[in-house]
Amino acid sequence: MRFLPYRRLTAWNRSLAIPLSVAIAILVGFLLVQLSPLEGAALVGLTAIVVGTVIEPLVGLGVALFVGPLKAYLSANVPQVPAQVGHVFVALALGSWLMKGLSERRVCLGDGISPLFLSLFAFLGAALLSAWDAVGLAAYGLPELIKWAEIILVFLFIREHLVANTPARPADGPASGASTVTGRHVYWLMAALLGSGVFQALVGIWQFGLRGEGPDHFRILGGDFFRAYGTFEQPNPYAGYLGLTTALAVGTVIGLAWDRLAGDETGTTGRSSRGRGKTGERTISLVGHRADLLFYLLGGVASMVMFGAMIASWSRGAWLGFGAATMAIAAALPRRMVWSVVLVAALVIGGMALYLTGQLPAPLAARLTTFAADVHLEDVRGVPINDANYAVIERIAHWQAALSMFRHNLWTGVGLGCYEAAYPTFALINWPMALGHAHNIYLNLAAETGLIGLAAYSFLWAAAFWQTWRVTRRARGLERGLSVGLFGAWTHLTVHHLLDNLYVNNVHLHVGVLLGLTAFLTHRVNRTTLHYDR
Repeated sequence: MRFLPYRRLTAWNRSLAIPLSVAIAILVGFLLVQLSPLEGAALVGLTAIVVGTVIEPLVGLGVALFVGPLKAYLSANVPQVPAQVGHVFVALALGSWLMKGLSERRVCLGDGISPLFLSLFAFLGAALLSAWDAVGLAAYGLPELIKWAEIILVFLFIREHLVANTPARPADGPASGASTVTGRHVYWLMAALLGSGVFQALVGIWQFGLRGEGPDHFRILGGDFFRAYGTFEQPNPYAGYLGLTTALAVGTVIGLAWDRLAGDETGTTGRSSRGRGKTGERTISLVGHRADLLFYLLGGVASMVMFGAMIASWSRGAWLGFGAATMAIAAALPRRMVWSVVLVAALVIGGMALYLTGQLPAPLAARLTTFAADVHLEDVRGVPINDANYAVIERIAHWQAALSMFRHNLWTGVGLGCYEAAYPTFALINWPMALGHAHNIYLNLAAETGLIGLAAYSFLWAAAFWQTWRVTRRARGLERGLSVGLFGAWTHLTVHHLLDNLYVNNVHLHVGVLLGLTAFLTHRVNRTTLHYDR
């Protein structure tokens, strides 16, 4: 859908457009001469963002995706800037979208309530139920409830905005019924997601080996290097964010390339090397759209930079999560299940061969395997603590505290977000200080929201996986690449959450965007008549 920004801005009263524009220009000029160069640049930048968001709400959300992960850094190092400034841009984007929709009389929920929306709303309901008897609700529970409400709002915005601004497949389109993304908004959204990830990755690589100094407790590899942590101030959630974004990038690039090379595996209709659909022709061209080459280049570079920073984070949880994501991507690539099994088996056998033959770098192999000796499934209150096992035992001690909270209030827990407030009552004697969460999202939610909340959360991600998998089976082109990347991202999130909680430092905004993108893709394939023979 084409639009003229100036006409949109002045449509309300054209007769006042020119005088108002002149007045604003004079006011901005007057303010600029009163400010320092840095303050003036900030004013111009903020003005550009506000105007851009009024024209296109994705501008504000893109800024929020970039600024949101700066929260921990701003809080620790730049007190002059509000740490939660990212939420201002989220509110600006949502407000612009809502006002635009109201003015055009097209604010709706698409073709009906989607399963993902229902599951998100069900989890929010379970979270509200847990607040009935919460410990420290105002200080701990309320921010977490707002976080999940924000996820739902971002989810709805992304789904409805993409649906409204992505052209429908023409009636005389491919006979196979495969839908193809042609809207620019999807590319802009991916640019915002990957751009934020690349920025964080570059900061982490600088911290790892280029800065030459860092926190002593982050020293690795003989003390010459430091764990990367970006603007998260902690390596593990930083690596989890990078793993989520890297899986999305890798899956999308490989999924798009696979779809272009394989064509329509059922022999119906593909896209010729010149980009035109021809009945009965098998596609063998890697480039099905003029934007594909640029997408391959930028996506590939972004994937490599983010993967390198994830390795530099020295986070075992992220490595394990990305390994699982790689297998999920491999499983989603072929349309036939038998080839999915073959690809996954090849990856597992290849990985084991590298490890058994000593081809993996020794520090990486040791990092992945040595912690297993310190894992105890029994009570760790009597386990001797030393420098080697401290981190592992500390995490298990917090798992035990979470289980005690769960047993204490089986159905509704101690309140969403209230793990830290309730921790002193359930802490093990050697571990009096809370880490903020249980470092396992499933135990954490069991402790905070009880069996009802854990069931609702499980239903949410079961719906996300199922919807994404269906799209990988039915979509074509970029849509299929995106669905493969999302399937890998959900797998990384699920596995890494066994060892951590990644809904920190505003990463929940990225999760909300990806859920909205999943719902959009589901909407697209559901409106398409398919003739694939499974």
